[in-house]
Amino acid sequence: MILGGTAALAAILSVKGAASQSAGPAPAARRSRLVLLGTAGGPTPKPNRAAPAQAIVVDGHTYLVDAGNGTGRQMVLAKLKLGSLDSVFLTHQHSDHNADYGNVLLLAWATDLAHRVDTYGPPPLARMTRQFLDLNEYDIKTRMADEGRPALADLIVPHEITGPGPVMRDERVTVTAALVQHPPVEPAFAYRFDCPDRSIVISGDTRFSPNLIALAKGADILVHEVMYLPELEKLIATEPNATTLREHLIASHTTTAEVGRVATEAGVRTLVLSHFVPGGYPFITDEVWRDAVRPHFKGEIVVGRDLMEL
Repeated sequence: MILGGTAALAAILSVKGAASQSAGPAPAARRSRLVLLGTAGGPTPKPNRAAPAQAIVVDGHTYLVDAGNGTGRQMVLAKLKLGSLDSVFLTHQHSDHNADYGNVLLLAWATDLAHRVDTYGPPPLARMTRQFLDLNEYDIKTRMADEGRPALADLIVPHEITGPGPVMRDERVTVTAALVQHPPVEPAFAYRFDCPDRSIVISGDTRFSPNLIALAKGADILVHEVMYLPELEKLIATEPNATTLREHLIASHTTTAEVGRVATEAGVRTLVLSHFVPGGYPFITDEVWRDAVRPHFKGEIVVGRDLMEL
């Protein structure tokens, strides 16, 4: 069930992280972990970054945000148990963010998943779930009969989100969504996770967004997509649809300067750069990314890397 109500949303957004946290290995007393599973931008495989995905782990329960290609393997590399999946959240329906939506659930089930997993995201999430189960019906039925596994269809419960507001709440986290702009894909969402010890916001794919600024007010960590314009032309030159691609990127993503402005206006403590465009070729050093954002944000800046934990 999707929670709703303006008053409830206002109450949720008033919750802030208890203390400033810095990047690096999670302290023993911290209840939440943020793991950047994949930090690339765009649907094509990259040699230096995996497809977009983030895991927020609270008390051993994994809340997965996006599931690009290879997410299951990235979870294993991060030493996250696939069976720890509690919920899955899709920011929007682009293949670099949803390619392994079904696969990560199937692989978890083939490992040790035996409990309900709620999934959240824009339409057609419910239809996608049904079609994925149909596609893999033979394998699923074979493993149920041969390995004694429960019915996978009984474990996945999709919830379609069409507007902003509270999404879910349990004893560990409260999750709130904001509408962001990523044309032509609609709707597209950012998510805020208010954990027991801090607040974490995942931007999803978006251009400069006042809605995201409102969602991220006072957050401890903002993970935001980023685009570096000086090197964009080199990326575009490698693509056959250069003109159309350039128009999409400029209209749908956030530049380094704009990312800094979002973080400053939201008053976040730590800005984590991710979903890098360009994210494969040309190779851009961490210093270049950081220096391009620094004039626009004076707080802590972390240049995200695959499997980084904060």
